[in-house]
Amino acid sequence: MRVARSFPCLMAVFLVLCVTLWSSQCSASRIKDIASFMGDRPNQLIGYGLVVGLNGSGDNNRTQFTLNTLANMLDNMGIHVDPQQMRVRNIAAVMVTGKLPPFVRQGSRMDVQVSSLGDASSLEGGTLLMTPLQGPDGETYAVAQGPVSTGGFAVTGAGGDAVQKNHPTVGYISGGALVEREVPLSYGQLKELDLVLKTPDFSTANKVYRTVNEALGGSFAVAVDAGTIRLQVPPSYENRIVSLISLVEALKIEPDSTARIVINERTGTVVIGQNVRISPVAVAHGNLTVQISSDPLVSQPLPFSEGETVVLPRSDIEVQEERGHLTAVGGETTIGEIITALNAIGATPRDLINILQAIRAAGALHAELEII
Repeated sequence: MRVARSFPCLMAVFLVLCVTLWSSQCSASRIKDIASFMGDRPNQLIGYGLVVGLNGSGDNNRTQFTLNTLANMLDNMGIHVDPQQMRVRNIAAVMVTGKLPPFVRQGSRMDVQVSSLGDASSLEGGTLLMTPLQGPDGETYAVAQGPVSTGGFAVTGAGGDAVQKNHPTVGYISGGALVEREVPLSYGQLKELDLVLKTPDFSTANKVYRTVNEALGGSFAVAVDAGTIRLQVPPSYENRIVSLISLVEALKIEPDSTARIVINERTGTVVIGQNVRISPVAVAHGNLTVQISSDPLVSQPLPFSEGETVVLPRSDIEVQEERGHLTAVGGETTIGEIITALNAIGATPRDLINILQAIRAAGALHAELEII
């Protein structure tokens, strides 16, 4: 028997996503894609409800809160049932969540997500009963109801074999909630607007306010901090706030960003930003492989003797080490050239993670190394 051990293990195939944008070829982004005006955001809603019509895949009879909820619902309809006497498997208690978009009005529809709360095995084919959705203030802003679409299934055979696709205990209802209460928000009487960057950065904030002032022909915008640009409404736009917002959102700039490398050690994914720089450094890379061969030796006694057969363990150990290739990387190079240099020494995504960590330990990596 031969056992092979490789350090590091390179048997799996991992994805390396390298963002190799050239600074001279950076395309400008619209302000609406990197920032939003204060108040222009969704609001989280949540509610508790029941899904009915399941084909025996609902909550178990030991899930008491499901039975109590069903009993309370029937009691409100004038049907009195003892929860202890109920034996049903076609209902499931669920949590319903959704995002209330900004500027929606009463009667608008929104999507909701339905997630099993008990031990139901599947929500496939179920229908969500009327469920109020509340905000953090306890007020009801929408009501959800409708057939649940799971996008998956779970099948169990008589012998215990099971086949499952996706997550059948989580489903969606497209347009399943009806907005009943509006979030008060109006830009009509405002004298100033706050533009909030999705990724705060001083350089980007500086570019945004300068671009806005240039477009408006005056000093109407000022960068308050790395994430906020305060815009005074010009006199010519006092009654045309929507036109002002549309003009600002359509302006284009080249956003700046911090040099950063993001590493996911679980999947071997590496994302390298365009501003990453590495000082001149030499990298050697090689693999060590240990092979253990097991070849037992059997000792047989002479015929008609009183001896016993003995198995003697015998192993051969072979060590192979690939020659390390010393390669120079870093300096005034692009990300593409750095990756080419690392690929030249046979670095896989898993190796690349270790190499980048070693370069940072040597003080040659000029970027944030974020491990998730």
